Amino acid sequence: MASDTGSRTRTRFRHRLRSRIVIAFVVFGTLLTTAFALATLYLRDRLENELIIENLQAEVDSFAAFKRQNPEPDAQFAFERFSAAIYGAHRFANIPLEWQGLESGVHDLTERAADGSTRHYKLAVRADADIRAFLRYDVTQEELGKRQMIGALGLALAGFTAVALLVGLWSSRRVMKPVTDLAQRVEDFVGRSDPQPLAPHFADDEVGQLAAALDGYAGRLTELVRRDREFNADVSHELRTPLAVIKGAAELILAGELQPKLRERVQRIERAARQCTDLISALLMLSRNERNVGAGERTDIARLCAQLIEDNRHTVAGKPVGIRLETLAEPRVLAPESVFAVALGNLVSNACKYTREGEVVVRVLEDRVEVVDTGPGLSEEDAARAFDRGYRGSAATGTGGGIGLAIVGRLGQLYGWRVSLVPRRPNGATATLVFGR
Repeated sequence: MASDTGSRTRTRFRHRLRSRIVIAFVVFGTLLTTAFALATLYLRDRLENELIIENLQAEVDSFAAFKRQNPEPDAQFAFERFSAAIYGAHRFANIPLEWQGLESGVHDLTERAADGSTRHYKLAVRADADIRAFLRYDVTQEELGKRQMIGALGLALAGFTAVALLVGLWSSRRVMKPVTDLAQRVEDFVGRSDPQPLAPHFADDEVGQLAAALDGYAGRLTELVRRDREFNADVSHELRTPLAVIKGAAELILAGELQPKLRERVQRIERAARQCTDLISALLMLSRNERNVGAGERTDIARLCAQLIEDNRHTVAGKPVGIRLETLAEPRVLAPESVFAVALGNLVSNACKYTREGEVVVRVLEDRVEVVDTGPGLSEEDAARAFDRGYRGSAATGTGGGIGLAIVGRLGQLYGWRVSLVPRRPNGATATLVFGR
C-alpha cells in the first residue's frame, strides 16, 4: 500500500507545472554547459594539433636544411622544446626500432620512462633517400593539461547544473506561488457551505481571472445546493403531514369492525403511507449527504425483514411463488429503520416482481441480508450496472424508471454498506446487502 502511495506521489510530481519548470531549467542548463564543454575541448584540441604540427614540420625542415649546410658533427642546431636526431644513409641501422619504417609526417607515440611513468610525444619525420631526420616533441604536459581541463569542465558542468536547479526552484516558486495559493484556497472549500471569495486575494492577471471565474462558479453552485436542500426540506415537510393524516385515518379504520377484504385494502393503504414516509426520510438524508443515526437508534433486521415479507405478499399473490424468511442470526444495526426499510424493501420488492414461479428467500445472517429468487436471472452486464441510475436490465418489464436499485446503491455509499447483485445458475439472482465490517 505504501509503495502504491509513493508511486502516485512520484507520478503527481512529474506532472506538476512547477516540476516541469524546474526540469526545463535543469535540462537547458545541462545541455548548454555540455555543448560549451564539448566545443571548448574540440577547439582546444584542434588548435593545439594545428599549432604543434605546424611548428614540428617547420622545425624538422629547418633542421634538415641546416645539416646540409653544416655537415660537421659538432654543428649544433638550437631547439627550444624539441630533441632531434638525424641519420645519414650509412647509419640507418642505428635508428631506434620504433622509429624505423615511419613515413614523412608527424606521428603520435608513447614510451615508458625510466621512473615507470608514461610519456607521450609527437615525432616529426623527414624521410629522404639520403637522410632521415627526426624531431621529437614531448606533449606529456599538454595531455596532463587536457585532463585537467576536462576535470575543470566537469566541475563547471556540475556547477552550472546546480545553479540551473537552484534558479529553476527559485523561479518556479515565484512563478507558481499564485497558483499554489489558489489551489490551497480551493482545497479549503471542501466541507464548507459558505466559501469565501478568492479574487480579492490575487492580482488582476491570469490567476486573478481564474479566481474570479471560480468565485462565480462557486456562488452558482452554492446557490443551487441551497435551493435543492430547501426544496427537499419543504417537500419532506409538506408530504409528511398528509401522509400522517392518511396513516392515522387508516389506523382508526382498522380499529373498527371490517370485512376481511376491506381490512386488507386498508392495510395496504397503511403500508403504503408508512413506505412513503420511510422513503421521504431516506431521500432527505441522501440530498443532505449526511447520516442520521438518531439517539443511537438500532434496527432489528430480522423483525424488519419479516415485516417487509408481509408487505410484499400481495406482489406474489396469484403467482406460483412462495416467499419465506430464514433467520440465521438476529443482528441489530446502528442505523435508522427507515433507511433499512427502503434499502431492503427495494431488494425484496424487485425479487418478488421478477419471479414468476418458484420462491423468494430472505436470509438474515450476522453481517448481511441475502435475497435469493428463482426469477429469469440477469446477464453479467445487467449485474454490473444494476445500481446505475436509470438503468433497466434486458429482462425488465413494465414502466419502471430504474431508480429503486440506484437509491439502494446511494444509501449503501452513505452508510458504508456493500450492495451487490449476482446471477444464479441455472436461473435467478442473489441480492446482498452487507452492513457488517
